[in-house]
Amino acid sequence: IMVHLFINRVHLFNIDPEYDAVVLDVMMPKKDGYTLIQELRDKGKDIPVLFLTAKDSIADRVKGLDLGADDYLIKPFDFDELLARIRAMTRKHAGNRNNCFTAGSLTMDVKSHVVTRDGKEITLLPKEFSILEYLLRNKGNVVSREQIEDRIWNYEYSGNSNNVDVYMSKLRKKIDDGYDTKLIHTIRGVGWVLREEEQGGKS
Repeated sequence: IMVHLFINRVHLFNIDPEYDAVVLDVMMPKKDGYTLIQELRDKGKDIPVLFLTAKDSIADRVKGLDLGADDYLIKPFDFDELLARIRAMTRKHAGNRNNCFTAGSLTMDVKSHVVTRDGKEITLLPKEFSILEYLLRNKGNVVSREQIEDRIWNYEYSGNSNNVDVYMSKLRKKIDDGYDTKLIHTIRGVGWVLREEEQGGKS
């Protein structure tokens, strides 16, 4: 695994596309990690990023993850854990760079981070994009709230978070509002499924 240790550098545009991951510090001179990852995602670069930082509040973690980070490790840390997290996030992103997904008139280009429906581009937040990608990768299969949490969020939940429900509600509005054919369906008591044709009545 080729990992770019982007801790004390600020030349984001020099990240080699052949690297599999970036380990990024939040507190850096000239630009902080939050600014840099936002620039990275704005440039359409989907290289996985792990924040390595002493900022350990939930608000800091949420901010970094919502800006597009894949994981968040607090200092001090065990080096074996760092390596394990890098392996995990690179596995999740394996093959993403050239993948395109479709469902009906919906298309997602993972490499360019562009989502369209009927040719109209849909603007998604990083977490919304990640959830939609997960649903598309599992098209036709029901995914539970716990599966989405485990896949999209990489820090521990208190066990009663409604983050997934909030994001799913916003995502469904962006994807399905104004279209007769709905793509994202709720399976009550189980989770959600993305499919092109509705089955067994409305959801």
